[in-house]
Amino acid sequence: MLAISGIRVAIGLTALAAASGTYAPARGFHQDAIRIPMLILGGLGALINLAVLAQIWRLRKRESANWRRRTITDKEKRSERLQIVLAVITLLLVAAETVTHPMIHRVRPSDPPIHSQP
Repeated sequence: MLAISGIRVAIGLTALAAASGTYAPARGFHQDAIRIPMLILGGLGALINLAVLAQIWRLRKRESANWRRRTITDKEKRSERLQIVLAVITLLLVAAETVTHPMIHRVRPSDPPIHSQP
């Protein structure tokens, strides 16, 4: 797990980008077919990243890991903190988008179809 710290940072940055949209929103990005999968991918990426970090911390604290335990470098500590911050920001952005999108774009549940009379 420790050997893939660069991959974890990449997952965190990708999840943040997927949740927030790194460019100015274009017309097509507000379609539910694009917006909802991006929110799901961003949220899942952040949750996976937090789960991997929790697993690493759990494995480090085990009694059986005492014989191979080493001190964590400052670079590794900064990397883990950055990953936590990015994951939390991603989850906050996903929540904010989910709550505010209907307010901003005036999306409401679809009205029942009106049937014309013959």
